[in-house]
Amino acid sequence: MTLTDRPIPLLEFDEIEPDADCICGGCSARRRARLHAAPVHEGGHAAARSVRRRAAVLMAAVGTALGGGAAGAAAAPAPTPTPGGSATAQPKTPQGEVSGLYGDSPSARGLSAPRAAQPVTRAQIIERAQRWVDQKVPYSMSRYWSDGYRQDCSGFVSMAWGLGSSQTTWTLPNVAERIAKADLQPGDVLIYNNPANPQAGSHVTVFGGWTDSTRTRYLAYEQTSPGTTKRSTPYAYWNNSGSYVPYRYKALSPGGDGGGTNGGTNGGGSSDGSSSTAFPGADKFGPGADNAYVTRLGQMLVQRGGARFYGTGPGPRWSESDRRATEAFQLAQGWRGAEADGIPGKDTWDYLVNAKGRNIDGGAPLPPPPVGPGTGAGAPPFPGRSAFGPGAANDNVRRLGEQLVRKGFGRHYTQGPGPRWTESDRRNVQAFQESLGWRGAEADGYPGPDTWKRLFS
Repeated sequence: MTLTDRPIPLLEFDEIEPDADCICGGCSARRRARLHAAPVHEGGHAAARSVRRRAAVLMAAVGTALGGGAAGAAAAPAPTPTPGGSATAQPKTPQGEVSGLYGDSPSARGLSAPRAAQPVTRAQIIERAQRWVDQKVPYSMSRYWSDGYRQDCSGFVSMAWGLGSSQTTWTLPNVAERIAKADLQPGDVLIYNNPANPQAGSHVTVFGGWTDSTRTRYLAYEQTSPGTTKRSTPYAYWNNSGSYVPYRYKALSPGGDGGGTNGGTNGGGSSDGSSSTAFPGADKFGPGADNAYVTRLGQMLVQRGGARFYGTGPGPRWSESDRRATEAFQLAQGWRGAEADGIPGKDTWDYLVNAKGRNIDGGAPLPPPPVGPGTGAGAPPFPGRSAFGPGAANDNVRRLGEQLVRKGFGRHYTQGPGPRWTESDRRNVQAFQESLGWRGAEADGYPGPDTWKRLFS
């Protein structure tokens, strides 16, 4: 019996899984579409698995027809990305290997290193990081998000920096330069690697700005289980603190540098990557304002050192956080009185969008809430200390919490505020008291008449 006399099964070639190293548009499109689907064990469709099974059957059949099982074994298909997975076998480390977008094999795409560094501003980095926070991207060392980046800590930074592939904590320093703690600005990162044991918690966070004047805590954007988060974090991290190293992306756009260290200047460009620099008008800011210009103002203030004023956000609704951050920026320029009232005018806007003037000094004391003859005039009567504390449940507790949120001191609430006193209420009151410069017994988290009056001023 000759080779041509042997029966060969009739198979449908359009069901065969595309090779991982095929660079044609059709195969790439099919791989990417498949990566967006859930795996079978997570409720995905079994078609992809059956396609791979049929592909293996085909290879085995062809190998047998051409002269034996050994040939069939040698012709086993190359590893391909499983839905939501990577193109290559993943090592047992806290992160995946270097991989292209959507998990394409780096060897097939020449992506063992990032593409040529692309200019990016600090505000763009923070904006991209915030996007994953808003989307609550689940943590995974093998899956890829809809924008193509691996859903672990180094994939998160690769996305925020706009790299053309998902890097690792070991390769990110190749596109960055080491800096000192004193030089940290929003958009920089903190990297921890353990050469003695790579499986022991390598990690990277995006620095969002200092949250206190002592520079002992900062706003960290990070990809960690169960998903992307933004939180106040002790410097440099909760564990292995002494081993984290600050880095700065080499391709930072000058327009996004925010003037370098305090006192530096940097002209040209828009600090948030937008081509529009015209002042939108004073009516876009202040109590009751709710628009995109408020968000943009907050983002620029964060870029210039104002992240510590924001427990959440920035967002489109004007808050006391926006006012205090604006006032701090105005004071940093040497402006006083009506020129530093916390409401942006043409000069403040011009300095922000064109990266002029001085940054907010992280070591400077926080500006106090507004004071004057009318301070506390509109405050409701203080209900008494007995209305607050463990076991208290009344409308005054709810009123207190809602006012704390309006003032920008609601970051400890995971739900509410509500009428029942919680530890979240106490911690938010304490944060407000400390913002006034109070310490010790004056900042115990329990409102007294003076706290109440200032809170509602």
